[in-house]
Amino acid sequence: MGKQLVKSEGDIRKRMMLPNKFDLLGIVIKNFGQARMNVKCQDGFTRICRVRGKMKKRRWVREGDVVLVSPWEFDFESRADIVFRYTQNQAYWLRNNGYLKIDA
Repeated sequence: MGKQLVKSEGDIRKRMMLPNKFDLLGIVIKNFGQARMNVKCQDGFTRICRVRGKMKKRRWVREGDVVLVSPWEFDFESRADIVFRYTQNQAYWLRNNGYLKIDA
């Protein structure tokens, strides 16, 4: 099982997750290792996020990437899970359509 090979990014909205009322968009500020990262979210909080298990070996998340985070129920202001990572074209589309309002 290897990394996914992207042949073309023609339709960038294909398999792209948009935020619902429970999820937030954010930008990865710092990578701590062990699948944990510091993410600046749209609501103004900086959260320590972890990459969920299904995404851990399939998608590589780096500093500066736009991610979709799901805050934890019991520690809402400081912890969250990274649910999805957007490509550069998808992040550009999110900024142009008004979903993403923060800059790195």
